[in-house]
Amino acid sequence: MYTAAGQPDREQLVQRFVPLVKRIAYHLMARLPPSVLFDDLVQNGMLGLLDAIDRYQEGFGAQFETYATQRIRGAMLDGLRENDWLPRNLRRELRRIETVINQLEHQHGRAPSEKELAEALGMTLADYQRTLQDARGHQLVYFDDFGGDGDEDFLDRHFTDNDADPMSILEDRSIKALLVTAIGQLPEREKLMMALYYEQDLNLREIGEVMGVTESRVCQLHSQAIARLRSKMAGEVPKVAKRRKERALG
Repeated sequence: MYTAAGQPDREQLVQRFVPLVKRIAYHLMARLPPSVLFDDLVQNGMLGLLDAIDRYQEGFGAQFETYATQRIRGAMLDGLRENDWLPRNLRRELRRIETVINQLEHQHGRAPSEKELAEALGMTLADYQRTLQDARGHQLVYFDDFGGDGDEDFLDRHFTDNDADPMSILEDRSIKALLVTAIGQLPEREKLMMALYYEQDLNLREIGEVMGVTESRVCQLHSQAIARLRSKMAGEVPKVAKRRKERALG
């Protein structure tokens, strides 16, 4: 992977790590709206890979792959930030779905079916499932609105390195316990889909093959599972964020 002069051979390194770029892009695609193109993610990811190659000072083994993964993902997110990829009307529609899920769960004491949700929302089942399909942009982070509906940049709010960032909040003991409980209460098909995606690291096509459904159906199940989890956790997340901010301020 080095030239005769002892410098990193960029061309060989790029060829070696192109599959890594594509794997990260495939994984992100499940959380993005249909308007985001796979090739655009890959293009931005390649810029991140080149940046990682230029910056890294040690051998190009496992540690480099970990470092490159961060740079590649960061470059893809930077590219997304430059485009207004999360429509406000879609955020509002997802919040409406989450509210209805919460209402029906309290009313029936169980997770509502897609048909029940569609009826409560005044939508046909096909329209409801189409909304779930379009809602992929709501899934980069579970909790997209714990800070309110202001005009601040979505990715800036959710990928910042401070005590109130979503990953830090998700690591809070009370949130983790609530999340485990909420996942355990998902319908079986949605629970299986989440395990295949987050634990087994499969992409949509692979999950569809395991479950015997189309990629679009997997996407719908993922959107619905996220909506169910968010409906259960929406009240707790702002509390955790507030506590962390108060501790940071002193």
